[in-house]
Amino acid sequence: MKLAEALILRADYQKRLEQLKQRLLRNAKVQEGDKPAESPNDLIQEMEQLAEGLTQLIQRINKTNSVSRIDEQLTLSDGLAMRDVLKLKHGIYRELAEAASVTQARFSRSEVKFKSAVNVAEIQAQADQLAKAYRDLDTKIQEINWLVELME
Repeated sequence: MKLAEALILRADYQKRLEQLKQRLLRNAKVQEGDKPAESPNDLIQEMEQLAEGLTQLIQRINKTNSVSRIDEQLTLSDGLAMRDVLKLKHGIYRELAEAASVTQARFSRSEVKFKSAVNVAEIQAQADQLAKAYRDLDTKIQEINWLVELME
């Protein structure tokens, strides 16, 4: 199985666990004398088995990520960490540029005038550079995901 397939399977397991949780909560109590639509004990057993499978799958994904390489210096795990931080930084710079963009809606001279405390063009350029770095790294990661076999 390719790493990308394992990642899809992981997402499926997580979705199924969330659905099981919702089913468990719906069947957690019933009116006295009634029976639940589904057996909570059966749902718990199914959830435990699925959770064990998910744990093993995540362990295999993590093992694969830690030994697979994007290039000579960078493991897949390192690249994933870098990608997460690039996404975070991009969001901060983008929101800063948006917040610092001054739009004046003054109707009289007595109203407060605002000015930007940062160079919006530079901040936006930095956000654009981070977005490009994110896309480039994400493309490399996705390529590796479809090339690398999942480890046991």
